[in-house]
Amino acid sequence: MHILKTSLVVTALCAGFAIPAVSAQEVVPSGTFVDEYGTSFEFQPCGETGTTLCATLTNLEGRSATEQNLAFVGQQVMQAEQIAPNEWKGELVAGDMSAAATITLVSDQTVEIQGCRAAILCQTLAYNKAS
Repeated sequence: MHILKTSLVVTALCAGFAIPAVSAQEVVPSGTFVDEYGTSFEFQPCGETGTTLCATLTNLEGRSATEQNLAFVGQQVMQAEQIAPNEWKGELVAGDMSAAATITLVSDQTVEIQGCRAAILCQTLAYNKAS
């Protein structure tokens, strides 16, 4: 049961990365983005070329806020390589759990994260830029 709950958390954390291009000028998500449940990530460019996108888990709310998962708040849990304009693909890692993740910039105010485990257990969540 505990493994299933943790697996669902990792999947939820990974959800929401596939979004169409917003404009001709490339925009990289930067800052804190929050989902409807109050879970948030801080996104920033990283890597040698600055085209890699890193995400730090800044808050965890709801059923995902277990003692085990709260240990990852404040830690970088995701690193994704740019695969297309406004789209990054990588992995969300929280301890011994991981999930494939795709981050898509929908607009300068919204990203979607799609997280998948075992290629069939996928979930997409929208995150809006915090004010």
